[in-house]
Amino acid sequence: MSEQTRAQRRVVVVGAGMAGVQTAVALREQGFKGTVTVIGAEPHQPYDRPPLSKAVLLGKAEGSAFDVDFEALGIELLLGREVLRVRPEAHELDTGAGPFPYEVLVLATGAEPIRLPGTEGVPGVHLLRTLDDAEQLRPVLARRHDIVVVGAGWIGAEFATAAREAGCAVTVVEAADRPLAGALPAEVAAPMASWYADAGAVLRTHARVARVEPGAVVLDDGSRVAAGAVVVGIGARPATAWLAGSGIELGAHGEVVADDRLRTSVPDVYAVGDCASFPSGRYGERLLVHHWDNALQGPRTVAADILGETPSVYDPVPYFWSEQFGRFVQYAGHHASADTTLWRGEPSGPAWTVCWLRENRLVALLAVGRPRDLAQGRRLIESGTEMAPDLLADPARPLKAATA
Repeated sequence: MSEQTRAQRRVVVVGAGMAGVQTAVALREQGFKGTVTVIGAEPHQPYDRPPLSKAVLLGKAEGSAFDVDFEALGIELLLGREVLRVRPEAHELDTGAGPFPYEVLVLATGAEPIRLPGTEGVPGVHLLRTLDDAEQLRPVLARRHDIVVVGAGWIGAEFATAAREAGCAVTVVEAADRPLAGALPAEVAAPMASWYADAGAVLRTHARVARVEPGAVVLDDGSRVAAGAVVVGIGARPATAWLAGSGIELGAHGEVVADDRLRTSVPDVYAVGDCASFPSGRYGERLLVHHWDNALQGPRTVAADILGETPSVYDPVPYFWSEQFGRFVQYAGHHASADTTLWRGEPSGPAWTVCWLRENRLVALLAVGRPRDLAQGRRLIESGTEMAPDLLADPARPLKAATA
């Protein structure tokens, strides 16, 4: 296919979140001249999600629409339109408004929150994923209800932080023995449990929800927790159910299986962001990254490949941040393969970092209130520089000065 033909095809992006919007923008920035259409299920102008659990939720901002002039870029937006299925052999989507053709398709449908079984349609039970969710929760916080948060993961901690800031009484119930049990090793997550009490929130671990009743959450030990409202934050799964029967390969977690250029198993179909996994040569395994930075980085690879520019393989150092209980928490890398864990600073203090090494090379780090560690550490992970563990453990020494 000639470069001119590649640059003039019809690209359709399904999903109007960060990954979808950035794919459309990257195509134009890289010189794509063809038609670009972004289809979004929500009726709202495309928006960023991180502010939903912070400024939007607390009424400090009305929304978080992307600062993108879609009209000037020649990007067609079809909002409030659900895509029901894809028929790759016909290069066509089935939507609520009828069939829609594509020449190149980009899947950017993100992830959807996991619902607490038995709470469908129960009044007072909320999720926090969309702008509508945040707008429904805003008056709940304003009324200072007793709030029960189910799940002490990243989103649970961020919502609990906002609810305490709004003056609500907050109880967080977590089935595991610690917060962030699915994300961090026990010795790293354990110090974070005290953050809840410091902020005036109650954290109950080993606490499974049996059912939700009007005004209360009933735990499996029979105890009842008063709840004017319940917010569920027990994780998310790729939003890919609509791809069933399409022939597009899905992985163990329901995610689209993409290659190192974010191409799927079906020709002319790409997948990017929360809905897709990719093989990481750096970590020697397939990664499924549900974070904003992945949705920002991946689109450049997709756009370059669509244009035939042979992009470098997609193998980023995963990165995310979280603001909770007055602390700025940042994480870079992937710690599963580490053989050594080093601490910089005391976890009882206001600022500390955990470094994970494999054969004396940094593979991941978690920085609490130490953004310089994060910035330097991310570059050291990318470069694969050999570190000197004894120097690295000194919190007064810059990370970049702790190399072997």
